[in-house]
Amino acid sequence: MKHRIGYNRLNRKASHRKAMVNNMVTSLFKHERITTTIAKAKEVRKTAEKMVTRAKIDSVHNRRLIAKRIKDKAVLNKLFTDISVRFKERPGGYTRVLRIGHRNNDSAEMTILELVDKVVEEKKKPKKEPKAAEKPVKEEVVEEPVEEKTVETADAAEETETEDNDVEATDGDEEKE
Repeated sequence: MKHRIGYNRLNRKASHRKAMVNNMVTSLFKHERITTTIAKAKEVRKTAEKMVTRAKIDSVHNRRLIAKRIKDKAVLNKLFTDISVRFKERPGGYTRVLRIGHRNNDSAEMTILELVDKVVEEKKKPKKEPKAAEKPVKEEVVEEPVEEKTVETADAAEETETEDNDVEATDGDEEKE
């Protein structure tokens, strides 16, 4: 029987594994998205979900329990004041694991571990109204006849030009006197 198999040892000693998980959880809460292997992401996800659930109730006891694992005070404060508030109404499932392919050097399958709420904010778009409301009522367009230039209008334009020249010439004559 397989007793006491509740976690992946990740080929590390207990102290190394705990330190690595604590550091990755801190990075997850700091950046809200990390890239890692599938096995590590699944282990970090367990710890992160429990921390967010505990952080929903902001008490001294809960802060001290989480502060054992998160050493950065700024990240600890962000978890209690920002992240837990966003997930207040959510009963669980605060993280998401997205597979992104294989790493080049050792072909390890890589994933992105992120907080669910972060992506929702980025992809939010204003909702469009139904198509029936979008269609404007067509108004009748009345086209006015376009005036065509005739020879008469061209002659009239020439006459105004000559009148302007005569006025300029008379102004110059008066100044000479």
